[in-house]
Amino acid sequence: MTSTRTACQISASPPLEAAMSAVASAIADPSRISILCALMDGRAWTATELSVIADVAPPTASGHLAKLLSNGLIVCLSQGRHRYYRLTGHEIAGLLENLMDISAISRSSPACSTPVHLRYARTCYDHLAGEIAVSLYEFMQQGNWLEEDGNALTPIGLTRFHDLGVTFTPGSRRKPCCPCLDWSERRFHLGGEAGAALLRLLVDKEWLRRTPGYRELTVTAKGEAALQKWFSITPTTTSR
Repeated sequence: MTSTRTACQISASPPLEAAMSAVASAIADPSRISILCALMDGRAWTATELSVIADVAPPTASGHLAKLLSNGLIVCLSQGRHRYYRLTGHEIAGLLENLMDISAISRSSPACSTPVHLRYARTCYDHLAGEIAVSLYEFMQQGNWLEEDGNALTPIGLTRFHDLGVTFTPGSRRKPCCPCLDWSERRFHLGGEAGAALLRLLVDKEWLRRTPGYRELTVTAKGEAALQKWFSITPTTTSR
């Protein structure tokens, strides 16, 4: 006996599938991708700034922002008369990093397309990415700072982080740490609460310097000495 589907069954989309389709549609625009990538630096931006980044008129940018907001990809923060936009959270940043990775693999050329100034050190939302981040992660693995699956710090790792002066966000419900696939290096760097806390320390100690308006990070002279001392990383082992 052959079963048939009613018109209602054919037209009704399962809620999850419909939601996934809506999110995919929200991302599927070059201007909205430009906006999302700009927000990957973890900071809040105004609509005017994002319209310049996306190279669209302010009213067009407002439409793009509304679509991203309605699909939960970004949030709007009000401060006085000003409104700022940022990614909803690290999960969205992870989604974008994975999309970058898949997009890079699908290109016909095997050569890395990541701009040179971003390959060495950049932000991956609220943690460190790039060549230097991959080297840090490998050092932590070899030094037994991380559990085998990378989802927690070992007692040695906790001691080393304490010695460095890393402070964690009280009451954070994020994973203690996790391996995050670096889309330009195709290897793991440190994500989760530990990754975010480590980046805060590196910036606060002025071992790394942010480039205003961009994801790029610069290693300072003080930072080079500190990275060599704590992680055995020098320009000869991690090219710039």
